[in-house]
Amino acid sequence: MEEAFSSHFYYRNGRLFVEEVPVKEIAQKVGTPVYIYSKKAILDKLSQYREAFSDYPTLICYAVKANSNLSILELLKEEGLGLDIVSGGELYRGLKAGFSPEKIVYAGVGKTDGELSDAINAGILSFNVESLMELEVLNELAGKLGKKANVSIRINPDVNPKTHPYISTGLRKSKFGIDMEDAPGAFRLAEKLENLNLVGIHCHIGSQIMDVSPYREAVEKTVELVFKLEKEGIKLQHIDIGGGLGIKYRPEDQPPHPSQLAQMVVPIVKQTGLKLIIEPGRSLIGEAGILLSQVIFLKDKGDKHFIIIDAGMNDLLRPAMYNAYHHIIPAEKKEKKITADIVGPICETGDFFALDRQIDAVERGDYLAVMSAGAYGFSMASNYNTRPRAAEVLVDGENFHVIRQRETYEDIIKPELTAVNKESER
Repeated sequence: MEEAFSSHFYYRNGRLFVEEVPVKEIAQKVGTPVYIYSKKAILDKLSQYREAFSDYPTLICYAVKANSNLSILELLKEEGLGLDIVSGGELYRGLKAGFSPEKIVYAGVGKTDGELSDAINAGILSFNVESLMELEVLNELAGKLGKKANVSIRINPDVNPKTHPYISTGLRKSKFGIDMEDAPGAFRLAEKLENLNLVGIHCHIGSQIMDVSPYREAVEKTVELVFKLEKEGIKLQHIDIGGGLGIKYRPEDQPPHPSQLAQMVVPIVKQTGLKLIIEPGRSLIGEAGILLSQVIFLKDKGDKHFIIIDAGMNDLLRPAMYNAYHHIIPAEKKEKKITADIVGPICETGDFFALDRQIDAVERGDYLAVMSAGAYGFSMASNYNTRPRAAEVLVDGENFHVIRQRETYEDIIKPELTAVNKESER
């Protein structure tokens, strides 16, 4: 047995396995492209978080945006987790999966009136409010519904998380949260509004963070504000520090362990005595998934080589959107190596998975696995070029289960209505 990328994805006699299942067997039964997740990988990472924060009252709220498949959500619900949601659709999924509303926190800068009302009626643990206007609208809606809404204020600590600018969310120029100098006024307003219960403070500085040191500055600023508010008689129940721990995308990457985060932030939060909430997403599910794709064509243009696969940027957007690196390995090892661009069938130059990448010399019909695709893979997928979205599979030891069927063309066009030869609805 040879580790391919992690202990859950390995080669046995030259064949790539997920747990005890060869990936080629899944491809031949389910087709490609297909997302494949390891149940054990998810649970092992969750165990790391639980152990790391076991000495302090902590609620782990999984960030649904990373991967929102109902089977994944049900698995995490059975493990006792809460949810971090950012839309009405994610609230719907969470409730459908059986999560208690009292374990759901709701962030996002643009919650609609309908979304806010649904979450008020559900009785969620907390809205992570991102503007003064949102506070006022939430208060008005709660009043109309005859309810009180639990709110936390999301502060913007202006901390550089040292990650990609598109996923840095705690800087002053970001659209997220309320700036530190304006935050006390937001808490005072929330305290006065009669249809709100002020319960917490929230910050989230970014995603794919490979150095935990920025968390220290962010949490210290948060705790400093908590003490300032206490002096004014404003008492809170919890501190939510968000998520953002990075994962292994390159073989040489050494992402931080959840224990490093706990050792950094728990002593600071402990000074307040408030309950702690953390919101891991990518770090729970990212390394637990791969995107498996089949080689359609090989193409040579002089000394430039292309491997064209049946997955596209509609299946995995991260390389096109962030120029993100994903390690790519064959389902069956080859002796010879080549340097090639690994590209998809979409009519966009940005439809690539790797450029000038050294890889095994695969042939037409072989399979390639895009590693660390469990987070922000399927959840960002689209039907661009009228391409059906991929199937999803969960592996559990020697067994695997299809947890999302592959879309059909009929599935794609079903919601569409033709206006030709129809009377106007005006």
